Amino acid sequence: MQLKEPRVYPFYNLSQSQIHYRDSDQFTTEPHSFETWNGTVFYPVRAPPQTLVTALTVANSLTSFGARYVIRRLYALNEDTQLTPAVCHPHPVTGTPVWNAWANTCQGHRLSPTSRLRYSRFLDPSNVIFLLWDFDFEAEIITFELQVRTAGWVGLGISNRYTVVGSDLVVGGVLPDGNVYFSDQHLVDEDTLEEDGSQDAELLGLTEDAVYTTMRFSRPFRSCDPHDQDITSDTIRVLTAYGLDDTLKLDPERTFVKSIFLLQIIHPDDLEVPEEIIVHDLEITDFLIPEDDTTYACTFLPLPIVSKKHHIYKFEPKLLEHNETLVHHILVYACGNASVLPTGISDCYGADPDFSLCTQVIVGWAVGGTSYQFPDDVGISIGTPWDPQWIRLEIHYSNFHNLPGIYDTSGIRIYYTSHLRKYDMGVLQLGVFTFPIHFIPPGAESFMSYGLCKTEKFLEMNGAPMPDIQVYGYLLHTHLAGRALQAVQYRNGTQLQTICKDDSYDFNLQETRDLPHRVVIKPGDELLIECHYQTLDRDSVIFGGPSTLNEMCLVFLFYYPRNNISSCQGYPDIIYVAHELGEEVSDPMEGTMVMNNIEWTPENIKKAERACKESQQIVLIKTIDEVVENTTGWIPDIIPIPRGPCLESSGGKVEPQDKTPAGFRVAPVVLSGSTTAALKHLPVVALLVLQGTLSWLLAMLQTEG
Repeated sequence: MQLKEPRVYPFYNLSQSQIHYRDSDQFTTEPHSFETWNGTVFYPVRAPPQTLVTALTVANSLTSFGARYVIRRLYALNEDTQLTPAVCHPHPVTGTPVWNAWANTCQGHRLSPTSRLRYSRFLDPSNVIFLLWDFDFEAEIITFELQVRTAGWVGLGISNRYTVVGSDLVVGGVLPDGNVYFSDQHLVDEDTLEEDGSQDAELLGLTEDAVYTTMRFSRPFRSCDPHDQDITSDTIRVLTAYGLDDTLKLDPERTFVKSIFLLQIIHPDDLEVPEEIIVHDLEITDFLIPEDDTTYACTFLPLPIVSKKHHIYKFEPKLLEHNETLVHHILVYACGNASVLPTGISDCYGADPDFSLCTQVIVGWAVGGTSYQFPDDVGISIGTPWDPQWIRLEIHYSNFHNLPGIYDTSGIRIYYTSHLRKYDMGVLQLGVFTFPIHFIPPGAESFMSYGLCKTEKFLEMNGAPMPDIQVYGYLLHTHLAGRALQAVQYRNGTQLQTICKDDSYDFNLQETRDLPHRVVIKPGDELLIECHYQTLDRDSVIFGGPSTLNEMCLVFLFYYPRNNISSCQGYPDIIYVAHELGEEVSDPMEGTMVMNNIEWTPENIKKAERACKESQQIVLIKTIDEVVENTTGWIPDIIPIPRGPCLESSGGKVEPQDKTPAGFRVAPVVLSGSTTAALKHLPVVALLVLQGTLSWLLAMLQTEG
């Protein structure tokens, strides 16, 4: 494919006079056209005495910007024309360290004004606005480069969920006489900007050519200016705007907000790609999507047949472009090898309970997510007698417009290799047990739900010695009412740390994320999931369920080494909750039904939230072989993590209430014991009548009196 000439950044000083391509680790010196060879284009860099050669791969197809490239690895071409990885050394032009993205060397170096920015995204539907960014996690400084197809002003900032009013916006441009302007501002209303009293953004470059205005600047994660929004490890709503001239006035048609996870710890280009790669698709083909709001389609498929152990190291969604808005999530569940599985495609949670067999998630995708590659030392094992041979593929369709006659072929593409990693990985599902007790009142400005996991039975249920669980990544999941989630770890009654959280959760951006450090879970630890909801737009009780209009509260932890535990979820004693709301009920079914009769005043909403937290939690633990055991526990308090120090434009400052550095960890706090009297563990069998389609849960939810 003939490619347009790429945009070239001065830091790399790329020559376009000659292109080299790789052949058996040798480089030719013959000129070559702008075509890829095995998907790779090579440019020499003029940097004697060694010539640095940068391998680039096409990141996006042809766009209005021309071909976009992402640097994958730096190589040194020595006098013998042997290809060797470039070492970390000062760049001969800028004096800054050269970033070797593949090996992730030179870690901890500060970003320079000309450093390559690893991350990029278009911010508008028409691909007029292109953002690049990178950050120094230790120094808590982030650098942005905004490229907009305009000759006017450009702006970039951070907004909140509900309104652009109060958002910060860094603006800049180039006047017709060549002078530049640059300012740290905020929105006092929807179309009025005002300059901040503290200028906390540092201009690194501002240019304009015949097509683009490009603005590059840096700012602290958290400044001391109250008009600046913090940049955290949450989902960030990035605000961008531009004008056709240099008049600073917001136009709704040229103002956009896009949710982005800015502080992505590992870039895909930092990870190794095996020499041998095999691709396999797990998909449902030519499926007629029913004219229903919600459909859960399931089928059972074999994993690749291999003669020896392999590792799955990457997965990505397979979606038809015109059907993307109809697919809510795709999950792949491992089946125990003793399972007797049905054939065909059916409703996952319908009349045939066999289509809900296999509940250990191994990979998952949800709306807004992209591909995900596991860290270099972990993979999903296939090909041994202990590995699953079959999976259940679950696709959730949301056809809210009841469109007829739509056929879909969707699924998950997996990449696997015979080059083995050090650890076999697994996925642990935590949260509130979805069916059928989870409820959220309507009209709530804020409502918290809690799901407890007690790991004290893990060792016994695993059936074999079980080492500590090493968590490296996570996926958060609620439906439309979800606003925030967090997973908190406790040991011996002490809050140890927040494993993961997102205080600005966006239903439309659900992706697997890496932790900044690996978290160790030991037998006996307790794990608490807290989900924060807002239901001001609802006029009836929301119950837990499969529909997007129902709710869920789930956290998937990606960990190693793999064990046999698939899920550990909790739910409150619904009879106790009903009694606290002044309702006399005699069984769980009655306790749940009565929630529809409550007058949901702000007082009753808070009373229900408090009762759910104070009630005894029933904890259900399940293995890959569908073995289920119950235990009980109490919801511990969550001690908030203090915010880290802010950074003034003239230097750092620690505010009186901010004594702990920013991050996920917090000093252990000993929790007081619950003062709530112990309640009898009540059976929930009767409650299952509410979910006729979930009869398969009956055996699992039987409990002792």
